[in-house]
Amino acid sequence: MTNPGAQRDPLRRYLSAWIGFSAGGFFSQALSVAILLYALGLHTVRALIGWPGSIAVLSSLVVLAGLSLFGARHRIEWRGILPVSLLALFAFLAASTFWSQYTWVTIGGVLYALAFAALGMFLALGRDLVQVIRATGDALRILLTVSLSLEVLSGLLIDTPIPFLGIEGNLWKGGPIQGVAGTRNLLGFLAALALITFAVEWLTRSVTQGTAIASGVVAVLCLVFASSPVTSIAVLVLVVAAIALRSIRRAPKERKPVLQGVLLALVLIGGFLAYLGRDRLLAAIGATSDVRARLSLWTEIRTLIPLHSIAGWGFTGPWQSDVFPFSILRVADGAPSDSGLGAFYDTWLQIGLVGLLILIAAGGLAFLRSWLTASDHPIVAYVWPSLVLVLIGVTAFAESYVLAEGTLMLFVTIATISARKRSWRLRLPHFDTGSTELPRSR
Repeated sequence: MTNPGAQRDPLRRYLSAWIGFSAGGFFSQALSVAILLYALGLHTVRALIGWPGSIAVLSSLVVLAGLSLFGARHRIEWRGILPVSLLALFAFLAASTFWSQYTWVTIGGVLYALAFAALGMFLALGRDLVQVIRATGDALRILLTVSLSLEVLSGLLIDTPIPFLGIEGNLWKGGPIQGVAGTRNLLGFLAALALITFAVEWLTRSVTQGTAIASGVVAVLCLVFASSPVTSIAVLVLVVAAIALRSIRRAPKERKPVLQGVLLALVLIGGFLAYLGRDRLLAAIGATSDVRARLSLWTEIRTLIPLHSIAGWGFTGPWQSDVFPFSILRVADGAPSDSGLGAFYDTWLQIGLVGLLILIAAGGLAFLRSWLTASDHPIVAYVWPSLVLVLIGVTAFAESYVLAEGTLMLFVTIATISARKRSWRLRLPHFDTGSTELPRSR
């Protein structure tokens, strides 16, 4: 008779070898780039292979990320760094299935969000910060180069839109362009994210000067031709934040608390003045029509929020236009919308006031931790998380990216990385987390 143990041994050895390989630096970095390419380029992925194919890719990436983390489990210390606010947010998303008006859609939406959160945890736990930045830079270089190439092809060479990708071929008249993102606002968001990433890559000497300059040129071209009003405001805020952060990092340690207080006061005053002059500001950047479309949708959302104001209607992530109440919500031209065009109204509609407060708390804590770390840490790479959260936070006023897919993944990654340095639980006597960063691989 055949010995069952002898048959299992080759399989066990194969699995052990594969898990060991998946925990290696080269595979983990390649997987990180693949994850970011998929998550940030989802519009094109779905256009090419549809929702079933996209879900299959997502499932495969989650399995590979899990195997990689399992193989590196002895080098990873995760206790004490998972943000409680982030855990509370996802727990509330899951709990919304119990009162959801569309239970099965909510279950699917929660699982979809958890899959991206799992990929975000892989980036935070399986890679150090410099590696995450480098992987993000590599993914964005590919996405923006392909976007610009397709826009040149569509708008200049064949002078024909590419409808299935959402490319309108407007490059010949100076934009707006959509690239692989499908919308000008999302392409502008990716370009702004790329500028932050490429700048930090260059400052940390992760790439050559030639690569940094070429990458920056591509990002600026995408940013300019996208003509995104939302990103225009975000870039203005980013410039101010970067200058302020640079000043604080260079200041003597004893003066930093004073500078932080002055900066907070200036932010409050600047926000108040911007609100007072919002009409002129929006007209100057050509955002008036965008604002009208959003106000129209938000007016409809406000009529639905009071019906389930505390706990919300139930989480879905991206809207399902065949499910009530999303089926009756339309943008200004009467077309269905796949989001609330604003994270705050969208969150309030889906998971109520409680969920909105948890999201604000999670985002606020992540930003506070990342900003304080960036202000004090000698390594310039720690500037990246705080500036990316500034970009996500400003964009959240006009887009719902943070609730789904690639931006949600980045939010989870940055919140976890920020908690690694500033979690209150690290100060408790029984928490000794040790080192949470892996040796850097090339």
